[in-house]
Order: sequence, then structure tokens, then C-alpha cells
Amino acid sequence: MSEEDQRTVGEIARLVGISVRTLHHWDHIGLVVPSGRTASGYRIYDDADVERLHRVLTYRELGFPLEQIATLLDDPSVDAMAHLRDQHDLLTERIDRLHRMVAAVEEMMNAKKDGIQLTAAEQAEIFGDDWPGDEYAAEAQERWGDTDAWRQSQARTARFDKNDWRRIKAEGDALEAKLADAMRAGVAAGSPEANALAEEHRAGIEQFYDCGYEMQVNLAEMYIADPRFTAHYDTRAPGLAQFLRDIIVANAEGRDG
Repeated sequence: MSEEDQRTVGEIARLVGISVRTLHHWDHIGLVVPSGRTASGYRIYDDADVERLHRVLTYRELGFPLEQIATLLDDPSVDAMAHLRDQHDLLTERIDRLHRMVAAVEEMMNAKKDGIQLTAAEQAEIFGDDWPGDEYAAEAQERWGDTDAWRQSQARTARFDKNDWRRIKAEGDALEAKLADAMRAGVAAGSPEANALAEEHRAGIEQFYDCGYEMQVNLAEMYIADPRFTAHYDTRAPGLAQFLRDIIVANAEGRDG
């Protein structure tokens, strides 16, 4: 190793932006072992060591555990060029995803500037005293916060004012009344009348986010799987949650056909 190629552990730490302690640990576990030592026993890294270190950092950024990184780097059957191409593709995919996330966050930020958030008192005024808005919002963010539907919903609802929410509540009540009347009248799932009601339900959801038939069916299944949703619909009319689920599924199957 020539003196020009020799770098101390401190220099390497500054070069790649990691701690000396991390470099010591990676040396200890055999992940990145410096190629030389000074007369005093200090670690010395050469260009090949730095190249390996950058490959480790790339894989770590992609979420690979250290044990798997070591296997990937030390497997003699691995084609180095193919390996680099795979890394490039994975990084490009991650960059594209981050760009989409940035765009979504910017859209939400812009919407928040002009949006009006309902207070707890206003939610109770519009939806009733038993409206669990904050509870549902926190749970929804935990379950779906990483989805495009959640980001769309946040951006669109940020633009709603109090009158918008009153209209949405009135439209929802009217649809539930029509659904209850149709169920009592024996309207069959898959019939034109039932399909029209299913489409009206989907249009209501699309005020918040793009809702295709597969998404609508997922919602319908939740209406009967989650007792809170079942209770909401069945309070309007016993069996209404199941009826709504059935007409949504039949309508979606008809569209697929």
C-alpha cells in the first residue's frame, strides 16, 4: 500500500460521514477490515477498503441488515457489475418514491394554508355529540398514513370549510336513508337500482380520495368486519351494513364482467 493511498480511521470517518466507533465495530465483525496498520497499531484504509465501505453504506441505506450485507459482499459467485446495477435500480426506485412523497407533502402543505380545520365543538355540531372524529383520525393515520389514499384525503379535506362538511353529512344521511328504504323494499344486489346506490356511495367516497371498485369492496368488507361501522349502519336499519356490503360487491363484480 503506497502512502498516498493510506487513510487513518479518523480521515475515513470524515470522508464518508460515519463515526469512528462505527468503523471500529465494522472492523471487529469483519464487515470492513482495514488493509493495514501503522507501526503503532493504528488502522490504515486503502482505496479498496473505501470502495467496500461505500458499498456497505449503500446497502445499509437500502435497509439491508449488516449480516446480509457481509454475505452479499463476500459471496464469490456474485457478479460485481450485476451487483452494482441492482444497487443502481434500487436507489433509483427509492429516489422516485421519495420524489412522489415530497410532491404529496407539498400538496398537503399548500392545501393546509387555505384549509379550515373543524374544532371539536364544530364536529359535534355537525356530526353529533358521539362523533369519534379524533379517535378515527388517529387510527386511520396509523393504519393508512403511508398510502396515496390517505395523502389525497388529507389534501382534499384541508380545503373543506364548515359548509362543505354540513353538505357531506347531509348527503351521507340521505344516502343511508335511501339504502334503508331499498333494503326494506327487497331491492336485490346486482339490480339496476342497487347498482345506482352503490355508485352513489362510491361517488361520496371520491370526495376524499380516488376510489376504484377494488377499494370500494375493501371498504364494504370493513363495514361488516369492524363492529363500529356495523353498528353505525345497523342503527339506521338492522342488517343495513350487510346489505350495503352486498350491493357494493355485486356492482363491482358486474363491472369486472
